[in-house]
Amino acid sequence: MEGSHDRHCSTGRRAAGPNLSDTRLLRRPELGALLGAIVIYIMFAVFDTTGNFATITGTARWTDVAATVGIVAVPVALLMIAGEFDLSAGVMIGTSGLLAGLLTTEYNLSMWPAILITLAFAAGIGLINGWLVMLTGLPSFIVTLAMFFSLRGLNLGVTKGLTDTVRVAGVDQVPGYDSAAKIFASTFWNPYDFRISVAWWIAVTIVATTVLTQTRFGNWIYAIGGDMNAARNTGVPVRRAKISLFVLTSMSAALVGIMSLLRLRSMQAGQGVGEEFTFIIAAVVGGCLLTGGFGSAIGASIGASIIGMAFIGIAYAGWNTDWSWLFLGVILFIAVLVNTFIGRRARGAKK
Repeated sequence: MEGSHDRHCSTGRRAAGPNLSDTRLLRRPELGALLGAIVIYIMFAVFDTTGNFATITGTARWTDVAATVGIVAVPVALLMIAGEFDLSAGVMIGTSGLLAGLLTTEYNLSMWPAILITLAFAAGIGLINGWLVMLTGLPSFIVTLAMFFSLRGLNLGVTKGLTDTVRVAGVDQVPGYDSAAKIFASTFWNPYDFRISVAWWIAVTIVATTVLTQTRFGNWIYAIGGDMNAARNTGVPVRRAKISLFVLTSMSAALVGIMSLLRLRSMQAGQGVGEEFTFIIAAVVGGCLLTGGFGSAIGASIGASIIGMAFIGIAYAGWNTDWSWLFLGVILFIAVLVNTFIGRRARGAKK
């Protein structure tokens, strides 16, 4: 079971040193995303009408967007490497924020116990997702889509039933709010005011990269995505590994939901809906294959960076922000083409 990230990103020995290096470079999942990120950064720096995009202040703005995407996109990438999807990750952002908000404003819990209960609830949802996928053998696309609609209905029904509105507000008056906000919703590096979510994003990426490249669990993830039956036959605990990835994905979405609640001091019932596709886009742009077995946490973070640069860069360029999603669609299509091309070149070089 030495099917680690390095195994997927390197090739057999070649006689010529430069060819070996080129092949290893082609086998890096992040290569296409990195090239794309450089091109997009330069493009928006050129078209910027404010003079801020290429500054530290501009970086603080686009990393703010990228961080909330990247915190979830990285676990989503790990799940995709294992050959699965989670379409409930976006709505879980709203569910977790609403749950923490209702526990504090309607049931008088202080903020920290509410956060712990919310994270435990998210872990439970991930456990259900993973268990149902493994028990039924249904595609994770179907199982998590069903969870998506279930949570969306609960968000609207429960929130409206308890508050007569579709939002929760006033959490800044709850005991423990200030200390929680320092951890999850503060800023640093005055006067540029980077969001603390950027630090969380970097930490999640480092931990996930370490897991993928340096641990047995990381080997399991690649092996399961490459050939689940072969992995099971060699002793990999497929069920446990996949369920763990669903739990981690759900909890990462809950973390973003808690951050959003504390930052905005309120939460709408529809918050996060549709974001699940943004997370998948970031992972795919970062080099993850839809068929599993290939990808990286760093690539997913680069993909999140591209999304952050796109949303802020379009505004700084003075373009109509309604075109942002078209831009992301084009990026996704090009990324898939580039990843396919790089993969074919790598396989050709391997022969």
